[in-house]
Amino acid sequence: MKLMDIYARLRGDISYIEKELERSIDTEHAVLNEASLHLLKAGGKRIRPVFVLLAGELGTYDLERLKRVAVPLELIHMASLVHDDVIDNANTRRGQLTVKSKWDNRVAMYTGDYIYAKALTIVTQLENPVIHRILSKAMLEMCIGEMEQIRDFFNTEQTVRNYLLRIRRKTALLIAISCQLGAVASEAKPELARRMYNFGYNVGMAFQIRDDILDLLGTEKQLGKPPGSDMRQGNITLPVLFALQESSIREELLHEISTIRDADGQADTYRVIQLIRGSKGVDRADAMAAKYIEKAIAALDILPDNKTRKNFKDIAHFIGKRLH
Repeated sequence: MKLMDIYARLRGDISYIEKELERSIDTEHAVLNEASLHLLKAGGKRIRPVFVLLAGELGTYDLERLKRVAVPLELIHMASLVHDDVIDNANTRRGQLTVKSKWDNRVAMYTGDYIYAKALTIVTQLENPVIHRILSKAMLEMCIGEMEQIRDFFNTEQTVRNYLLRIRRKTALLIAISCQLGAVASEAKPELARRMYNFGYNVGMAFQIRDDILDLLGTEKQLGKPPGSDMRQGNITLPVLFALQESSIREELLHEISTIRDADGQADTYRVIQLIRGSKGVDRADAMAAKYIEKAIAALDILPDNKTRKNFKDIAHFIGKRLH
């Protein structure tokens, strides 16, 4: 089954979640309303709500309960993107102007704060302290991950372990709890919820590694932003760290990274991309992403052999090989 087939199976419920997302951020304040809707209208895979819905099939499936998890998780993701674009000084995302580019940094920061607040308002409608604790802890970890990324901008001496801890906080945790909270909200067995967390964590790690690879291999049309954006912003990703371990190109690569840093976001990244593409960095990073996908699929062993398990497995394979 292809990814679109999975989305087709859940089409009605995904459409309902989409309407709830739009309704949840509606406000009478014109600028805040327009800015909040801007990224939502740009689209996205909605992978977090899809994981919530699929995990909800492991217990008592109740869309009214699941929406109070799926909508906040997607809103938190959206808010983090609005803030990221300010930090990264990014002009485009998903082929559209960012909120900070269309308005300014102040509007973007308060828009992100507003969306975060709406997410918390919705999830508190579920009277389950376990859900609240999991979500609040993940949000704290996400903030730490963002600070770690800022700390390590253009830090070519950071370790692979530093990188993995950072993407765990920035990306993998939110995907992990999307799977976990879908199971918790549907009152699935605790062991199923734990396995869902493990599945989501490993998928999330692979998702971010693949994202970092695509930033070096993709086209502007595929990415919705110029390739090499991570490097231009100072984000040293896994393929770059692996490439820096190759003595034959290390000095030239360090020189190119230094040049990009000194250009304050205006440098041409063509040469540094070519160096990394010619190294073993991409292949090594891809191999690590594949290992995370293997671990994710192994976490599904406890699930019944049915369409839900197959859908999780198919999404994992898609993420492991995704090209956009």
